[in-house]
Amino acid sequence: MRRIVAALAAVLVLAGCGSGMRIEDFAGRTPELRLEEYFAGRTRAWGLFEDRFGTVRRTFTVDITGTWDGTTLTLDEDFLYDDGETQKRIWRLTRTGERQWEGRAADVIGVATGREAGNAFRFGYRLNLKVGDSIWEVRFDDWMFRIDDEVVLNTAKVYRWGIWIGTVQLAFRRASAS
Repeated sequence: MRRIVAALAAVLVLAGCGSGMRIEDFAGRTPELRLEEYFAGRTRAWGLFEDRFGTVRRTFTVDITGTWDGTTLTLDEDFLYDDGETQKRIWRLTRTGERQWEGRAADVIGVATGREAGNAFRFGYRLNLKVGDSIWEVRFDDWMFRIDDEVVLNTAKVYRWGIWIGTVQLAFRRASAS
């Protein structure tokens, strides 16, 4: 029995060591994603949450107003879910170095950290997420990719207790400049 447990532990450790994507892999790719430029003004997003079994649990839209004061990017987000529920989140993202960010929001636990490279942004954070009548502490591994002048695609893996529970997918589109 101990051998089986040891073998399973080894498999789990090795599975966690996969190469995966690294933010550095996107250096030099275009169009470049600069958060303070892309999210300044009005942006709309369409998204869904798919659980680990492939079932789409929720769809939603997000209207975002972004302001950049030279130090902090504030994203005022208004969510509307397919069941009529609404939610507001206000992110305050601060540049901490060349292409590095820290983020805070009321439901974020601690400080979110992120890095930009080329057309990509990777953002990691823990969040208190309302699920039914409960609050779950979850971890997000969030990736954004700028596709063109107007569109950014976002995929976020969501984990609870270190176990992948699902994926959030979003498509952002900037409001027309006219």
